[in-house]
Amino acid sequence: MALRSRITGVGSYVPPKIVTNEDLTQLMDTSDEWITQRTGIKQRHWVESTTSTSDLALEASKQALASAGIGPEELDMIFFATISPDHFFPGTGVFLQRKLGVPGIPAIDVRQQCTGFIYGTSMADQYIRTGSARRALVVGAEIHSKGLDISTQGRDLAVLFGDGAGAIVMEATDVRDPTVDSHVFSTHLHADGAFAEELWVEAPGMAVGGRMVTHEIIDQGQIYPKMNGRKVYVHAIKRMPEAINETLDANGVALEDVDLFVFHQANLRINEAVAQRMGIPEKKVFNTIDRFGNTTAATIPIGLHEAEKAGVLQPGMLVASASFGSGFTWASMLIRW
Repeated sequence: MALRSRITGVGSYVPPKIVTNEDLTQLMDTSDEWITQRTGIKQRHWVESTTSTSDLALEASKQALASAGIGPEELDMIFFATISPDHFFPGTGVFLQRKLGVPGIPAIDVRQQCTGFIYGTSMADQYIRTGSARRALVVGAEIHSKGLDISTQGRDLAVLFGDGAGAIVMEATDVRDPTVDSHVFSTHLHADGAFAEELWVEAPGMAVGGRMVTHEIIDQGQIYPKMNGRKVYVHAIKRMPEAINETLDANGVALEDVDLFVFHQANLRINEAVAQRMGIPEKKVFNTIDRFGNTTAATIPIGLHEAEKAGVLQPGMLVASASFGSGFTWASMLIRW
């Protein structure tokens, strides 16, 4: 027997407000056809008013805990992946911890953008494998709508992003038969800072000169995300297949033996290209981007939860996930559900 981690609960939450492509035409020069053709997105959910990232995370966490059949007091650790924190500091994990009512346990923020959820899962997996924790909550949550340039100038990015949260509960387990027993096989993490400025938000920050944020920085739009879309696409369709093959090779698993692929939801065209390059049947790829847009760190846990609710994801299934995003960062994981 080997001590491993397994996912025992999953949950997700998106705010009630739906923003369709048609709604965006009232804010910028765009069209439903233009957005759908380039991204596959039909709608996304955006928060109202004072809703915070930790608010979304709390709702997803409650669902995950209920799914696992445990209370928050039974958690040993929290890993919170986000690039849209409640505040500059402290980390958003402590605000979620406070709302869950579990003082004292570690609450670790993970800043790895679109790959943040797999990074957080990897960290939780390692803590559990070494016996340092028995149960961990891993959350990916984002509010993008408050930080987008929703004018025509910013439309290339503004149409992509949605708000939402997803969470899983991971617990220690003794694996007797990896072909049957639910567990995390492995995770694989990568980064290359040579491309950091290809997808980034320059400010506020300590490297912009003078002050962290100024009226000039705001007026110049440095507070909004910027992306070299072509370069992101080219690297994504290269790195994601590499990452999937890495996790399959590490575990001696053939591509055709994977039951379901739950990829990061950055752009439907990226996921279609990855599947085509790898020869993955369309029916094995579960996408949610048409309904939720790109929720960065939340896309994979939302996908897992939606797949389970739809009956597509069943106990015992072999699931592969991969993500690519800002940094550049990319990652993969293989799990037995």
